[in-house]
Amino acid sequence: MSMTIEPPTDESRLSENRTFAPDPTFAAQANVGADAYGAAAADPIGFWEEAARRLVWETPWSTALDWEPPARDETGELSVPRVRWFEGGRLNVAVNCVDRHVAAGRGDKVALHFEGEPGDRVTVTYRDLQRRVARAAHGLEALGVGPGDRVVVYLPVLIETVVVALACARIGAIHSLVFGGFSAEAVRFRLEDTGAKVLVTSDGQWRRGRAVEVKSAADDAAAGLPDLEHVLVVRRTGQQVDWTLGRDRWWHELVDAAPDVHEPRAFDAEHPLFIIYTSGTTGRPKGLVHTSGGYLAHASWAHWAHFDAKPDDVHWCTADLAWVTAHTYEIYGPLCNGLTQVIYEGTPDAPHRERHLEIIERYGVTVYYTAPTLIRTFMTWWGEEVPRTHDISSLRLLGTVGEAINPEAWMWFRRNHGRDSLPIVDTWWQSETGAAMIAPLPGATTLTPGSATVALPGIDAAVVDDEGDPVSAGRSGTLVVRRPWPGMARTVWGSPERYRDAYWARFAGRGEWGGYYVSGDSATVAPDGSIRILGRLDDVVNVSGHRLSTIEIESALVAHPAVGEAGVAGVAHPVTGHAVAAFVVLREAVDIDSLRARVAQEIGPVAKPAHVVVVPDLPKTRSGKIMRRLLVQLWEGDVLGDITSLQDPAAVDGVREAVARLRGGTETAVPAEHKENE
Repeated sequence: MSMTIEPPTDESRLSENRTFAPDPTFAAQANVGADAYGAAAADPIGFWEEAARRLVWETPWSTALDWEPPARDETGELSVPRVRWFEGGRLNVAVNCVDRHVAAGRGDKVALHFEGEPGDRVTVTYRDLQRRVARAAHGLEALGVGPGDRVVVYLPVLIETVVVALACARIGAIHSLVFGGFSAEAVRFRLEDTGAKVLVTSDGQWRRGRAVEVKSAADDAAAGLPDLEHVLVVRRTGQQVDWTLGRDRWWHELVDAAPDVHEPRAFDAEHPLFIIYTSGTTGRPKGLVHTSGGYLAHASWAHWAHFDAKPDDVHWCTADLAWVTAHTYEIYGPLCNGLTQVIYEGTPDAPHRERHLEIIERYGVTVYYTAPTLIRTFMTWWGEEVPRTHDISSLRLLGTVGEAINPEAWMWFRRNHGRDSLPIVDTWWQSETGAAMIAPLPGATTLTPGSATVALPGIDAAVVDDEGDPVSAGRSGTLVVRRPWPGMARTVWGSPERYRDAYWARFAGRGEWGGYYVSGDSATVAPDGSIRILGRLDDVVNVSGHRLSTIEIESALVAHPAVGEAGVAGVAHPVTGHAVAAFVVLREAVDIDSLRARVAQEIGPVAKPAHVVVVPDLPKTRSGKIMRRLLVQLWEGDVLGDITSLQDPAAVDGVREAVARLRGGTETAVPAEHKENE
């Protein structure tokens, strides 16, 4: 093992000694080299202007950056920060993602390979996509939608989901995509908060081999809302649905019958493009507003740079289209760069657990971007043998997003998808940042398992202490961004003060630019400057005064050959404050005491789990985050709230039953697959 024990402080305890320098052959053809770091540091605004010139602008900008940091007035009141990128510039986002490729003679190039969960497949060229977006733009305009109007999209991963987002961008409407598994209450909140004029939904969606009706949830969400005028319904499963005359319209009747040519118009760079809601487990979700010019410049450049995007790539980002991951790396980034993409409607185990390998093989996927949670699931399902039964040799680059990836999961991914040679681009970013902030350049950056490495060129990220000063190497602190960047969210919809308080108030006035963006994540910096994310600041277990990172304990557990996945949470303890509770998915039978011993060996005795619960699966969001607070609630026996946003709501029952067995003294360490068949 390369993980070593550091002194028992409240700082990072695990270190990683394995490193992988860029392959010289890959580096020789890479889009971006090491010189980009120095060039961006010398002139960060000029760097982003050069990135923005990769787009098509109807009117060039006059001012690259106008930044007003948070500042206190004579009464002590803190102002709301204001930022504007590429002021005076005008462009159309849909033209940049679709029309310009057709105009350049690439209309016959495949834009989307769609694969539905039942096995239906559709290939869409850029010319076809242009026509589909034109029809949808006409359809929305026929419903009275215009610039600045809000459209909420409650759809699964379908061609229509991509099309309606681009159609909104084309006509200047603001879209807000909602995960198709959310509850009616969650959808209603977004409709009310945005004051949406139109809701786009479907009759149903395919989920683990069966057609799940959706329209009734949309009806519940839409009932009685004064601003909502129409519900536009995509026919996906053919189920019978209730219908409200005058309000409801079928997509195929309205959109498919519309003209396939639409004249676009340009909008200001700061014109809002979309609102995306944080999916936090507590409090009112925040509607983050992203604008057109700055967001697209950041998304397009970052995708091209850290994924080394090539014209012949087949890119697959496995995220649901409602998550920010997919906005940037499944809609706007890859389409702006003219790539071919795969989009898949279903779950990775429908109808069997090798579906992802089949899709990579079928379409010749070259860039595969997925969540650490799914990688750990594959480790549990497949071991080392199954990936070798499929030809996935088309892959040339891998990526991860969501939570920090455990070093052993990183190594498994490299061995089984990357032939022990492909670069893995581990990306750190958030809904608030718009696109990746910390990620390696695959032709220039030395890779370390479990680390997102260093900030991208043009981004100034740092780890600071409570006073805002940089921490020394190996010590943990708060991850901040010390300089504005183009993709940053401009505000919280309808609540600018909440934007100020959540992200800027803590370090207002600090640094050259007058304030730091506070990410809410904890991290450490290695001696070489690389950053390792430890998780959310509140995902910390405090045992007898020792602050322990959940991701470090999880990494120690996943490093055990018997463990496929692990979720760690702090549960109440009358003496130590917190006790470590570890929820593990096993790959094979194991003595539970050996898992505790592994953690004690790798981190220290204080981190040894007091409770180890063997579960068939962990509750995770569709974006791949382990719901640690949910684990605490299940351990404590609390009443749970809405769990419809989970990747698999049935995972909750599995955890609840495992906790009950453990408390009843009947738990034994049997493999996860055996439990599923009990």
